[in-house]
Amino acid sequence: MDLEKFNQPFSHIGNKNTGVLLIHGFTSTTSSMMFLAQQFSGADFHIELPSLPGHGTTWQNLNKTRYKDWIAELQKSLQILQFRTSNIYVCGLSLGGALALRIAQLNSEISGIILINNACKFTHPKFWFVPIIRFFIPSTPAIASDIKDPKEKEIAYDRTPTNGVYQMLRLMKIVRKNLPQTKQPVLIFKSKEDHVIPRISALYTLKKIGSSKKELIWLENSYHVATMDFDKELIAEKSIEFMLSWN
Repeated sequence: MDLEKFNQPFSHIGNKNTGVLLIHGFTSTTSSMMFLAQQFSGADFHIELPSLPGHGTTWQNLNKTRYKDWIAELQKSLQILQFRTSNIYVCGLSLGGALALRIAQLNSEISGIILINNACKFTHPKFWFVPIIRFFIPSTPAIASDIKDPKEKEIAYDRTPTNGVYQMLRLMKIVRKNLPQTKQPVLIFKSKEDHVIPRISALYTLKKIGSSKKELIWLENSYHVATMDFDKELIAEKSIEFMLSWN
């Protein structure tokens, strides 16, 4: 499958004084966030949806990518939005959620944060061994397309690169450390049934983040890739309400 054609960056110049930086998940493509991008652009927001380095090519490339490369690419997209508006939100799925938090931590002028099944904390013992096994096992089975809707399929890598996982874990550690200093309003969506990221990730974020305005919405009818699942309209609707409420 030609991943590149499903991994095209999306940009939209809106008329409202609101911009959104959208961030896709680990091993995935921009297509997983395209429904939200279209809904937000339909609301006349400014949109930037970049492809994260190491994605949309081969999983081997993701093994060569550092978490700082993801942040650098997102900072470029943020600068584009800053030319259009000063009212900017970050919205991320999975790894994209961890990156959304980090971008907000690095840029206090960010107006708010939207997290969808965000990566923040894992409890499975297998993650303890990632720093070592990455040197011996370059990849493991795919984690993509955890979607309840049988009509949908996530376009993503067919393997999970272990050094890429290590970079994600490094990022998550920094994000957790800085959660108490993260003050922007935050809206968190968490699927009750998610086969990739445990509930504790959302609950930990909600508890530790320093925001005075924070809300957790449980998704009843979606798995991990909720932006492509049965609750995608709900996510779009509540996210738009959230952003307009702080406008």
